[in-house]
Amino acid sequence: MARIIWADPAVHDLDAIADYIALENAAAARELVQQVLAAVERLQKFPRMGSLPNELIGLPYRQLIFSPCRIFYRVEKKVIYVVHVLRGEQLVRRELFPTPPRASKSSGK
Repeated sequence: MARIIWADPAVHDLDAIADYIALENAAAARELVQQVLAAVERLQKFPRMGSLPNELIGLPYRQLIFSPCRIFYRVEKKVIYVVHVLRGEQLVRRELFPTPPRASKSSGK
């Protein structure tokens, strides 16, 4: 089973979305956060269940669509990094999704 790590930007993104929804309906905001967390937890068993976002072709990111959110993550071995949670209508800027460094192989010298 994979381990899930939430990056700070993803936590802040989800908080901001929930805060905005809570202005009108606090219960709906709480429910959305719970449902997003449950969707991300399912990645532990099925880490590649998300689709490849068209805006990030060539980068190692996947997305879960959970309206009104798009949850962006990448998988490295047995670790899932949740990097952003954006509202569906937001434009995805590639510069928010840098290419992660490749693990270097040590020469053993």
